[in-house]
Amino acid sequence: MTDVGQRHAPIDASADVLNTWLLQRGLEGATQEEVLQGYCSQLVDLGIPLYRLHVAQSAFHPQYGGIGFEWLREEGMSSEEYTYSETPRAEWLRSPLYHLLESNLTEFRERLIDSNETSRFPLLDELRELGATDYFAAGVVLEARKDDQPLDPTNAPEGVLLSWTSDGEDGFHDSDLSVIRAAQPYLALALKAAANRRVAADLLQVYLGRDAGRRVLSGEMQRGSLQQIDAVLCYFDLKDFTSLTERTPGPELIAMLNDYFGLAVGVIQGHGGNILKFMGDGILAMFNLQSLQASVTAGLDAVSELRNKMDEKNAERSANGETTTGVTLAMHAGEILYGNIGAENRLDFTVIGPAVNLTVRLSGLHRSVGHSVILSEPIVRASGGTKHDLVSLGRYMLRGVSEPQELYTIYAPQH
Repeated sequence: MTDVGQRHAPIDASADVLNTWLLQRGLEGATQEEVLQGYCSQLVDLGIPLYRLHVAQSAFHPQYGGIGFEWLREEGMSSEEYTYSETPRAEWLRSPLYHLLESNLTEFRERLIDSNETSRFPLLDELRELGATDYFAAGVVLEARKDDQPLDPTNAPEGVLLSWTSDGEDGFHDSDLSVIRAAQPYLALALKAAANRRVAADLLQVYLGRDAGRRVLSGEMQRGSLQQIDAVLCYFDLKDFTSLTERTPGPELIAMLNDYFGLAVGVIQGHGGNILKFMGDGILAMFNLQSLQASVTAGLDAVSELRNKMDEKNAERSANGETTTGVTLAMHAGEILYGNIGAENRLDFTVIGPAVNLTVRLSGLHRSVGHSVILSEPIVRASGGTKHDLVSLGRYMLRGVSEPQELYTIYAPQH
């Protein structure tokens, strides 16, 4: 235990200082982590014996439904995303915060030095073993609801659940809890403001891509705002998809697309690429690193890894009795226009230009050249001393291109 906080500032003055600080952080657009880190430091500076703060906040994201933050006096901030699950975790069902929701309480407190008996909540026994002496929890709903409307812990409204743990000799004093209660709505509002910006950033990245989402959020949203860049374009396309749609049930087809797309997106983003758009059964991606050679290197590495991982994925799907298909990959480097195109009330952040058209046309040549990976001559010229074995496939005439183009592939020994 610690003697931190055995001094106590006047309640009203302490609350005013803290509330003003929280209001300012919310107006400035501080992140959740910044708000919570500063809030905990403020409590400690005010003499409140805070050992641990835990915050669980609802989220609006396709992969997770909530996010948790934990501050420990000796370790600082950490965070955890709570993924969606049809079955609630046993740890959650046995927690004080679940009890708070289930019992429709606004506050819950358990003094950990008043009894040596085992708590009904395993977490509190663990905290007591670490020297904790007091536990206080509260919840704030961040949406309009009727006062008599009960909370459903399995489908809770937008809100914030908070818990404060003390290791002071006497736990929290009444004056400590008065400051915490007075600041609670200010803290919740600052967290909501931070979460709203986080939601906007997350959804823009999910639906537009990491780079495009960042650009739109930073203000690039006017129609016609385009940037001319040299980049590497990669087109990933599933083979024989039309025939697959005719013989594969809808749910199974969607599951297959998600499986293959999930693999492709992970590899492409893992090498610094950005997903520009899904085009039916294809993906158009872009590599725009610090130099054209770096972009080409990243693209070649991604294509090589993706080809190998597709083989592994198909072996796995075949073993499970699931439908499989092949993939074609085309890469080209050139000048593109990147930005907002569309109508005043419906925009698309995308790429246009001859380089885009040529990349897609290359993908349609896999049957003619007999290879699933096709690279343009500009890719090879910019590749430098690449570790990949780039082999010429010969010269071909492409629709819409006046001169023949030499095409290449990445040689891979057959095992």
